[in-house]
Amino acid sequence: MPDQVAVVILNYNGRNYLEQFLPSVIKHSKPHQVIVADNASTDDSISFLETHYPELRLIRLEENTGYAGGYNKALAQVEADYFILLNSDVEVTPDWIDPVIRLMQQNPKIVACQPKIKSFHQKSHFEYAGAAGGFIDYLGYPFCRGRILSSLEEDNGQFDDDKEVFWATGACLFVKSKDFFELGGLDDQFFAHMEEIDFCWRAKNAGYQIYYSSESTIYHVGGGTLQSESPYKTYLNFRNNLLMLYKNLNKMEFDSIYKQRKWLNYLAALQFFLKGKTTNAQAVLKADKDFHKMKVNYQPFQGSGLVHLQIYMQSIIKAYFLKGKKFFKHLNF
Repeated sequence: MPDQVAVVILNYNGRNYLEQFLPSVIKHSKPHQVIVADNASTDDSISFLETHYPELRLIRLEENTGYAGGYNKALAQVEADYFILLNSDVEVTPDWIDPVIRLMQQNPKIVACQPKIKSFHQKSHFEYAGAAGGFIDYLGYPFCRGRILSSLEEDNGQFDDDKEVFWATGACLFVKSKDFFELGGLDDQFFAHMEEIDFCWRAKNAGYQIYYSSESTIYHVGGGTLQSESPYKTYLNFRNNLLMLYKNLNKMEFDSIYKQRKWLNYLAALQFFLKGKTTNAQAVLKADKDFHKMKVNYQPFQGSGLVHLQIYMQSIIKAYFLKGKKFFKHLNF
């Protein structure tokens, strides 16, 4: 019997996205099952699904526990060998599933994988959330092949390969179900943002691999739940990034890096303040404060979290702003 695959869309107030993108997901995912898990939406998502897709399996979650908690609860109710965690604001393409599954089947060390992520609004370019596979620098700042900070590259075939990466995007995350649960799933305490990078880092610390496959392409709208300038999104990104570092580095590594990150975070807060975004500046400071409250729930990693070849052992901030390196090839990495 071939491996079972389940596409699971976690929806929160995304009725318009479901109407726009669910038809392509259903059409191009056959014969695999498609499931919508509703994260306690307050719009008419459920009535829309019941009216227009009565045959579709719908998992109703009574409380919105974010991306992390929502998926943990939903996936616990799904039986499959492979899960595909898919955002509701994604347009898929023909044969988007099988090439990735074949790659994962060929290499038992691959626990998670992502396809090529391109922009729905500018289809010639990569999209922010994942592009052609994720990396981080030693300070914990994420970037991608095809996306350095806010600079997006045009897709000219430069990343048409299968490549081991550091993290795979939560916008379209292929993951082996057995390994997902054995690794503890996503961290509920994160609520949203950085949880997929934390999961991938934990997987790599446990000896697994994360991959990108160019043989599958999807188009992502992005910013569907929290807008990019949202102070709450700023808060979650800064807080969760520090928690991720604390969990996946040993104490000596973290202490050294935090000394640098603390001042960089203060600089980010100052930048928000000078732009008149006072609430975002306050969110950065609150994130640091709450990190210290929450870190007592975790233990630092006992090995070295910096041994992975997919960690850029220089500062991506310095490379971007001081050296003008805005394309992945310029990093010589």
